[in-house]
Amino acid sequence: MASGLQLFSLGDSDALGGAVAAFIGIPISPHEERRFEDGEHKIRPLTSVRGRDVYVLSSLYGETDRSPDEKLCRLLFFIATLRDNGATRVTAVVPYLAYARKDRRTQSRDPVTTRYVASLFEAVGVDRVVTLDVHNLAAFQNAFRCRTEHLEARMLFVRHLVERFETDEMAIVSPDAGGEKRADRLRGALADALGRPVPLAFMEKQRARGIVTGNLLVGDVRDRRVVIIDDLISTGTTIMRAVKACLDAGAAEVYAMATHGLFTQQAAEIMDDPALQRIVVTDSVPSIRLPDDFRSRKVEVLPVAPLLGAAIRRMHRSESIVELLGD
Repeated sequence: MASGLQLFSLGDSDALGGAVAAFIGIPISPHEERRFEDGEHKIRPLTSVRGRDVYVLSSLYGETDRSPDEKLCRLLFFIATLRDNGATRVTAVVPYLAYARKDRRTQSRDPVTTRYVASLFEAVGVDRVVTLDVHNLAAFQNAFRCRTEHLEARMLFVRHLVERFETDEMAIVSPDAGGEKRADRLRGALADALGRPVPLAFMEKQRARGIVTGNLLVGDVRDRRVVIIDDLISTGTTIMRAVKACLDAGAAEVYAMATHGLFTQQAAEIMDDPALQRIVVTDSVPSIRLPDDFRSRKVEVLPVAPLLGAAIRRMHRSESIVELLGD
């Protein structure tokens, strides 16, 4: 067991937490979560944390019986409890960070919720927040005053693509201009792994009051196996809009990749289209909303436990995270 290191996994992140703990080679530390009749709750560690380097894993996606708000509240209360009980350092490991998409004002009097969430983490005394592929990296880094670590699933995707399509001509597509940097980082890493150029393309996109418009595809995808990359998939409408544009531009096949598969509303129905070959996501968010048949036919899930576990081990030992990400 790594000396002084403890890992807690809250609520519905137990499966991911167990996989991370197994990778590191430590047990999950026990804790108690209780919900009272009036809806309030209590959460506490069941083992001493005094003088320890503590990591708390909780992915803040919404579920039918537990909202992102409740998960966030539980995580914050638990962090504060750990500090009250003498933990030397507390790191929140949040693979999916709720409210990261609301990082700027798009209408008059809009909230900037990302900044408010950052303030809550700082208020309870967290030392560091670790997350995976946030929507807007600059906004995330600027919102927090405590230390942050931003992990990326890019190399997981690269290895997956090289294993399956090493000899195929590919192109990387961003479904909007805002994701072009993310797509370009994947394109560059894939080109290095393949030893040949991989072209980049992106879609135009405007969103106003929930309505998405724009159909122009910039870049050449003709006769190529196209990979559309995004940070998350929610309803699937953005992805399918890009799929149609790529096929109209002569793409041979189209795949979708995203770190976080939220799959809200009618996502399975929207994406169950032969025009989209496969969807590749990580297990940062379990695919709980997808019908079993659709998931088995259409979705591949890449595990992030090795990435999270390696990052925790490096942070505990004060080693480089940059080297882990291959930057």
